[in-house]
Amino acid sequence: MRLDQIQAALREEGLDGWLFFDHHRRDTLAYRVLQFTPGSMVSRRWYYFVPAMGDPRGLVHKIEAQTLKELPGAMATYAAWSAMVDGIREILGVAPSHKRRIAMQYSPNCAIPYVATVDAGTIELVRGLGVEIVSSANLIQQFEAKWSGAQLESHLEAGRRIDRVRREAFELIGTKTRAGDRMTECDVKQFILDRYKEDGIFIDHGPDVAVNANASNPHYDPKPDACSEIHRGDLVLIDMWGKLDQPESVYYDITWVAYCGEKPPEKIEKVFTIVRDARDRAIDRVKNAVAAARELRGFEVDDAAREHIRAAGFGEYFFHRTGHSIGEEIHGTGANMDNLETHDERRVIPWTGFSIEPGIYLPEFGVRSEINMFVDEKSARVTGEIQRELVLI
Repeated sequence: MRLDQIQAALREEGLDGWLFFDHHRRDTLAYRVLQFTPGSMVSRRWYYFVPAMGDPRGLVHKIEAQTLKELPGAMATYAAWSAMVDGIREILGVAPSHKRRIAMQYSPNCAIPYVATVDAGTIELVRGLGVEIVSSANLIQQFEAKWSGAQLESHLEAGRRIDRVRREAFELIGTKTRAGDRMTECDVKQFILDRYKEDGIFIDHGPDVAVNANASNPHYDPKPDACSEIHRGDLVLIDMWGKLDQPESVYYDITWVAYCGEKPPEKIEKVFTIVRDARDRAIDRVKNAVAAARELRGFEVDDAAREHIRAAGFGEYFFHRTGHSIGEEIHGTGANMDNLETHDERRVIPWTGFSIEPGIYLPEFGVRSEINMFVDEKSARVTGEIQRELVLI
């Protein structure tokens, strides 16, 4: 267990402690942050309190007394519910003279559902003991969203391989459509999957290859019995992600758009330019904040992209967040670039990565441009190739 790091993070946040709680392994974050495997079944409730200073303390049911055996600190037991309530009060060190501020996996108004794993009844119970509960969202980032140096390298290498496959996929579409050969979204999807296998790239589902109106569905996924053919004059969107097929590697996640022809229609060009410029405004917002050592929160990045699209008259056609945290899972547990689906006030912290992917989704076609960014203590950068113009194939 990384006790020193957790306590340092608590002091930095000005908190008295962090209360972990689980029942039936509902809170996977608790096990990952505390880095332990339970020593017994988890059919009964357990509690583990890490104070900002001093020794941790746990509370477990008597018939599952070994649950927290891997963790440091004294472990009290309970059987009756009344003894459980008294035990929680004791491990928290509740005193009338000081109202303790403690973190739990809770999010006000469920604004950050990724960390809202503690049930409302338990929140009510703990609050009833005279403590103030705050969200652990920023703390979770410190232990879940930050990349190691090796993970950054895995992300960059995945990016090099995936960018190469993306170029090959567009070249294939161009060759086939110019020759008049039949090609479907599923054909391109299978080509990408085959190349991923050859290049050692893992993907959990997808990728998304979408033509014309299908590209207006951000989660479109072509199936053999439901996919479109690709012809000259079509717009093609490819959303592809993946990571090295090795432990602890980090995802790379991009979206590019192409036009099958020599000169795209004016409307497609216009929409692409608006989306591209919105993306670049969000990139600049991140880079400028980091360069100035200014605190940056997720919703601010979303605002930068969304304001540009709204000003261009397409606000109603951009109906998802601007970006998401990236980690060992494609949608990580760090700050999202979001002021639409949620108001994400989490700080963008060093050694984290995320996507920026604004889009405009019209009835006849959709455009999205997605890049990944990585932030360290002094700089922010895009980690792969950047689409500047429509790809003409």
